[in-house]
Amino acid sequence: MATETQSLNATEVPSGTWTVDPVHSSASFSVRHMMVGTFRGEFADIDASLTDGKLVGKVKVPSLVIKQERLKGHLLSPDFFDAEKFPEIVFESSALTIDGDTLTAQGTLTVKGNAVPVVGTGRIAGPVITLGDVEKIGIDLETTVQTEAVGLSYNAPLPKGGVVLGETVTITVTLELALDDED
Repeated sequence: MATETQSLNATEVPSGTWTVDPVHSSASFSVRHMMVGTFRGEFADIDASLTDGKLVGKVKVPSLVIKQERLKGHLLSPDFFDAEKFPEIVFESSALTIDGDTLTAQGTLTVKGNAVPVVGTGRIAGPVITLGDVEKIGIDLETTVQTEAVGLSYNAPLPKGGVVLGETVTITVTLELALDDED
């Protein structure tokens, strides 16, 4: 357990098994839209664990949340996520390192059956004892991937040049993880 004087900035990845608090965690993405704006989406069903330095995160693709519900069907279709055939997006770390205030997560992201290497950067905070006497850590990570590399190749030309969607997607994950009581 953490001491009475709790550390907010971790200097090493904590050992043990930490599981996601889905109410206080999120996984979202953003992509350039119509050459000028940014389209954003989030997945409501998120699962993650950190076990002895290995981070694994999953989202259920059908839990996609966007502002325009009518567009959701197209995004879940084979044109984009193909949710029926590929119901999960998975990240699995191969290395987590901390340098100063920066957490780096190297690993593999699998979207639509396409596994690509990624490097996410962000921060790790804690462990701290929270309300309810629960020991928690926080992890924020962000990475950018090429859309075609993960099988998201749908696009359409604009009438005067350019395309509807950008070539990269930014993925942002915010996790609040609790230490399993068994550790």
